[in-house]
Amino acid sequence: MTSERNAQNVTSYDENVPVLIVGGGYAGLATSLFLSHHGVRSLLVDRHAGVTVQGRARGINPRTMEIYRPLGLESRIKEAGRPFDADSGVVRCENLSSEWHWIMQQDSPRALPELTAGEFGMADQSTVEPVLAEAARAKGAEIRHHTQCVSVEQDDDGVTAVVEDRATGQRRTVRAQYLVACDGYRGTIRENLGIPRTGRGVIRSYVSFVIKADLSDLMEKTALFWIIGGNGVAGGFVTHAVPGQWGVALTYDPDKESPEDFTIERCVKAAQGLIGRDIPVEVLDKAAWEEAVGVADRYRSGRVFLVGDAAHVWPPAGALGANSAVQDAHNLAWKLAAALKGQGGDALLDSYEAERRAVAVELADLTVRSQESRFGPTPQEDPLEPTLCILAQRYRSTAMIGAEHTGVIGETVEQQARPGTRAPHLWLDHEGRRIGVHDLFHDTFTLLTGPSGDEWKRAAATSAEQASVPVRAYRVGPSSAGTELVDVEGNWAARYRLGHGGAALVRPDGYVAWRSEELPEDPASALTDALHQVLGTKA
Repeated sequence: MTSERNAQNVTSYDENVPVLIVGGGYAGLATSLFLSHHGVRSLLVDRHAGVTVQGRARGINPRTMEIYRPLGLESRIKEAGRPFDADSGVVRCENLSSEWHWIMQQDSPRALPELTAGEFGMADQSTVEPVLAEAARAKGAEIRHHTQCVSVEQDDDGVTAVVEDRATGQRRTVRAQYLVACDGYRGTIRENLGIPRTGRGVIRSYVSFVIKADLSDLMEKTALFWIIGGNGVAGGFVTHAVPGQWGVALTYDPDKESPEDFTIERCVKAAQGLIGRDIPVEVLDKAAWEEAVGVADRYRSGRVFLVGDAAHVWPPAGALGANSAVQDAHNLAWKLAAALKGQGGDALLDSYEAERRAVAVELADLTVRSQESRFGPTPQEDPLEPTLCILAQRYRSTAMIGAEHTGVIGETVEQQARPGTRAPHLWLDHEGRRIGVHDLFHDTFTLLTGPSGDEWKRAAATSAEQASVPVRAYRVGPSSAGTELVDVEGNWAARYRLGHGGAALVRPDGYVAWRSEELPEDPASALTDALHQVLGTKA
C-alpha cells in the first residue's frame, strides 16, 4: 500500500490511533498505562460495562510491584490491598463452620530487601483495575467500556477494526498501526488469526459470585483461600475488599449445565452450604470462567500481538497469571513505543514472543503440577518455588547481546549483571532519596558504570544521538567517590562485576541488554553498535 493511498484512506476511518487495545482486564489496562508512560497514544475498548467487581487474581508479586514503583503507583496499590493484610495461608474444610485444616500456614515473605525494592501486595483485580485505569487516563489514554470489537483486518501498514457501542449499537471504524489483543482466554482475535493454542485446554468450569454475609463469628483468622468440599457441596471461598463481602467459586460440568442454570436462589443455597449455616446471603454479582491450560503457538501475527490470557492461561497457583499479564504488557510496551518512534526495528517486536512465550510455557507446566499437588494428597510436594518464578525469569532473544544461560527459570535469583537476566537489585541514594535500582528502569535505556565512568557518560550522550534513542548514564559507587548514585550497601562491585572501566546497559524493562567488562578503545562506537543490535536497527 503506497503512502498516497494511505493519505486517501485516512479520511475513511472514523478514528486513527497508534495502538488499539482490545480487552480491559489486567493485561489491557497495563498495556494502556505503559504505552501512555512511553508517550504513545492508545485506545482501549472493552465489552464490559466497567472494571470488574469480582475479586479474582489476588496478589501483586514483587516483580510487578517493582514495575509499578517508578510510575508512582506503589503506595496506591498497597493501600488497595489493605483489606487483605491479615489474609494468609490456605485451608481445607468440609464447610466454614467445620474444622479447618491448614495445608499452608503462610506464604512467601512480602518483603525481600536483598533481592528487590518491590514488596508483595495483597490487592486483587477489583481493587487494582480502577488504579490502573485512572493512572492510564491521567497519562492520556482513552478507555471505552461497553464497547465490543466486532472485526479485525490487517495489512502491511496497519490494522482496521470495527468497534460497536453495546448501548447504542453505533459502529465505528478504527485504524491503528498496531493492535494488542487482551481479550482473554475466550477471546476471538487469536482464533481468527489462525494461531493454535497448545495445552490441556479447559480443566474446570466455574461460576463465581460475590456475596454479602455476616461471617464475623467464623473468622478468627482469614485465609488467602478456602478449599471446601463435603456434604455434596464443593467450591472455593475467598475474602473480598469490601467488609462483609466474600467471593465464592463453584465448579460445574458444561456438558450437563450452563452458567445460566445458576440462578440467584441456587447461588444463595450453595453459599449457605459452603458456609455450613442457613444465614442470610445476598448475591451481588455473578460471572463464569474456566480454569484452563494453554499457550498460544505464536504471540505475534503481523501487526497484532497477544498479551495476558489471550496468549497464555494456567491454574491460579502462585498468583502468576495476572502478574504475568502485566509483565507481558511491560515487555511489549517499550518495544512498540520504540517501533512507533522509529527507534526500533521489526526484530525488536519479534523479541516479545521469543522472551515472554518461553516463560509462559515454563510457568504453565509448573502451575499445573503445583495445583495438582495442592488439591491432591501431597500438598507438601508442591514444585513451585515462588521467589524463583517471580524474580529469576531469564530471556534469550535478539534484544540482548551475549545471553549464555539455557534455562528459562534460574536455579537462584541472579545477583550478577548478565545479559538476559533481570538487573541485580541495589539500594541506592539518588539526590538524597533512597531508591531501588529498578526505580531507574522504566522509560529508556540506562547505562550503569563505576566511579571512574566519565568516558561512558560522554559515550552515552554521543550514542543517544547516533542511535536516535535516549540513554541515561549514571556512575555508581561509594559516597566518597562523588557518583550520581551512591551504593548504599556496598553491593555494586560484587553484583555487577564490571572491572575498572566496564559498563552495563539495561533496557527500559529492567533486563540487562549488554555489558562491557572494560573500557573499549571507542566506547561510543561500542555502545552505539550495541543499541542498534538490541533495537534491531542498522547503523
